[in-house]
Amino acid sequence: MKRFLNNIPDKMILPFFIVGGLLTGLCVYTIYMSRAYSYISDNPSACINCHIMSPYYQSWSRSSHAHATNCNDCHVPHNNIISKYTFKAIDGLFHSAKFTLKAETQVIRPRNSSSNVIMNNCIRCHLQINTEFVKTGMITYYDTKNGIGKACWDCHKQTPHTHISSLSSSPNAIVPLPESSVPKWMMKNNKK
Repeated sequence: MKRFLNNIPDKMILPFFIVGGLLTGLCVYTIYMSRAYSYISDNPSACINCHIMSPYYQSWSRSSHAHATNCNDCHVPHNNIISKYTFKAIDGLFHSAKFTLKAETQVIRPRNSSSNVIMNNCIRCHLQINTEFVKTGMITYYDTKNGIGKACWDCHKQTPHTHISSLSSSPNAIVPLPESSVPKWMMKNNKK
């Protein structure tokens, strides 16, 4: 650190630390206010940090999958922890950029990479049905794009998000409200 500071002119050291402090503070504030730390967990309520996900949360919470799965069970890869969190980070940054810029479409659909993960997870969870009972075998989502078989949701249209196909189809979705961003100590001091 000393070497680095020796290369900076004396009159630039204070502004350097002020700007560095402001940027660090802004990053910490952004992480706190956006609840970015909640995305590390598998808690489905993390998904409704973005209010436009409320209809999807509501339809999942009333589906047959709600008692046995969470959002990550279907929407992220499970082959190893690195691919899981890498996929979550890339997908999350894509979503946050779209939602922040208000560039989301009225009908939210998974991208091809997400559809592939979702279908792989359908097969992973329902492996016995796919291989022993129905004998459908296992194909990838990309196979379905090439006309080889169907994606799971082509037949199971209501699993688990029912007929929700746009943000306006469930405008008053009842979901748990995110916890207040105001720290508890500050709320306690304001009550005095």
